[in-house]
Amino acid sequence: MTDTSGIHVTETTATHPRGPAGSPPLLEVKGITKSFGHGRRRLTALDGVDVRLERGETLGLVGESGCGKSTLARVVLGLERPDSGTVRFNGTDPFTLKGKELLAWRRRVQMVFQDPFASLNARMSAADLIGEPWRTHRDIVPTAKDRERRVRELLSLVGLRESDAHRYPNEFSGGQRQRIGIARALALDPDLIVCDEPVSALDLSVQAQVLNVLSELRERLGVSYVFISHDLSVVKHVSDRVTVMYLGKVIEHGRTEDVFDRPLHPYTAALMSAAPTLDVSGRTRDEEIQLRGEIPSPFDIPSGCRFRTRCWKSEARCGDHAPLAVTREGAADTGPEAHEALCHFPLGIGTTGA
Repeated sequence: MTDTSGIHVTETTATHPRGPAGSPPLLEVKGITKSFGHGRRRLTALDGVDVRLERGETLGLVGESGCGKSTLARVVLGLERPDSGTVRFNGTDPFTLKGKELLAWRRRVQMVFQDPFASLNARMSAADLIGEPWRTHRDIVPTAKDRERRVRELLSLVGLRESDAHRYPNEFSGGQRQRIGIARALALDPDLIVCDEPVSALDLSVQAQVLNVLSELRERLGVSYVFISHDLSVVKHVSDRVTVMYLGKVIEHGRTEDVFDRPLHPYTAALMSAAPTLDVSGRTRDEEIQLRGEIPSPFDIPSGCRFRTRCWKSEARCGDHAPLAVTREGAADTGPEAHEALCHFPLGIGTTGA
């Protein structure tokens, strides 16, 4: 698939079973709040966030810097304990686990980092980097012979040569380093991989290669992704569903085609209109939506609708009352297929502006 961004990404369909009817989703986050600071001076990073991820699915997480994406990722990874709300991974609350149970859970959730140059230890070979998780989870690959064999398998799985096992990070390109990072994430056979801007530091053509690797792995292994990115063209291609965040709150979510083609929230429409394009076909595009003002401080979030200070549709009620969720006509009313937004004045179907 190629779009106006110039990125060509192979389309794949996840074949991993979603479990029997009535089984819990792989990941379910409900009402999560998280703030930082002391006393009255507290930064609200997450405010009542709900997220759901099925097995074999990719959830795109988008929003401007400071919207809470990385904090949510840290909660999902078990690195930050939420102030309130619940996290369920295959029906289990990971924050109640201890000892061996917690260690066993941690292998099921792994991460691919943003910077392939900073996330790899320059003093370790590719084989050592990929096999580093086995130093903690010794029972996964118990012998040196097994580790050597598994490293070769993982290198091949991400499109590198077996002979690359003994090379060091400075001998690889940025795209190759990110492949090593992906192989390291796969070393423990996880169910979920959190990808935090995994291609933002790479050239455009290399981005496509890495994205294709991730898509192919999802099809072959059934792994699920939470994919964090500022690049909407990337999110559009790799995600089954999209969650849009603003100042610590989910303001729109739904199937990727619904959110991108028929955004409900003015903020989502503004993000879409501002996305860069290399389209030279001569077709006109909708006029870019200019947001007024700056993003408010997370220490002082506006009353009512938190987006109202920058929204061209804002009226008095937007400051007086927090908006309730609205559902796009024709979409599912509830569940993971629902297309919902928090807005007093949602945009019409097919509308990208006022």
